[in-house]
Amino acid sequence: MNAVRFPASLVFAIVVAPALVLAYPGGTPDFQTDVIPYCAACHSSIDEASLQGAGERAGKEVAERKHFAPILAGEKAYGNLSEEERQTLVGHLKAVDANSTIKLEFPPQVAKGETFQLTVRVTGGAGPVVGVALVDRPHRWFARSATVVGWEIIGAPTIIGPDGSPQTEWMAKRPERLGRNLSFVNVTGVESDAVAGTWSKSKIIFTLKAPDKAGDYPLVGAYFYGTEKASPLGYETHPIYGKMVRGTYTGKSGRVKFSPTHIINVR
Repeated sequence: MNAVRFPASLVFAIVVAPALVLAYPGGTPDFQTDVIPYCAACHSSIDEASLQGAGERAGKEVAERKHFAPILAGEKAYGNLSEEERQTLVGHLKAVDANSTIKLEFPPQVAKGETFQLTVRVTGGAGPVVGVALVDRPHRWFARSATVVGWEIIGAPTIIGPDGSPQTEWMAKRPERLGRNLSFVNVTGVESDAVAGTWSKSKIIFTLKAPDKAGDYPLVGAYFYGTEKASPLGYETHPIYGKMVRGTYTGKSGRVKFSPTHIINVR
């Protein structure tokens, strides 16, 4: 992902400490905690649906204006590309968005207090890291962790990377005594190719405990991913840091995409 964005103080830390640039993009390698979508302010949205109630600002947050328009205008490092290359890059990025998906699999009905598994499947994302969270609503600024509506996360989520192997390194950085029952995870090893049309696939298995009170409860998946590294025109290769997105860490090439709002009946 192109980074789950953080407050200005953290961005400043990256400016003054170049070694930390690997985190932008690169997920949240040193932050093992719950994350919700408002922290990704530098990301773009596919459409205005996840910004309802934001007025005129909603239109400014969509990828067409926030990300693609500066590319086509040749702003900043995009000016190093020809007009034809910029058009091609936008085409590649739209392919990434079209093939980056998040899907939740769960039982439609559970008993009060029942423990069950929920699987989140994600495809696409430029990589090398994507983020996945469980939230209560599909909104960039109003969403909260799914736990606030009554879902309880039991134990550490199981992360299965694109190669089909479990991933534990990211979660292991969080002290076990603090609990690893997070509603957010990083998935590493992601690599998609917009030219070849190949898209990474991963899954995360959460163990949830249902609320103790009967009723209908919402559950939404949030997907944080980057786009530019999936196109040969979207990055430059640094001799130390490797692939660096053309839009830089202050760019808008990241995305936040939501699953539909699912309602699970607790009986």
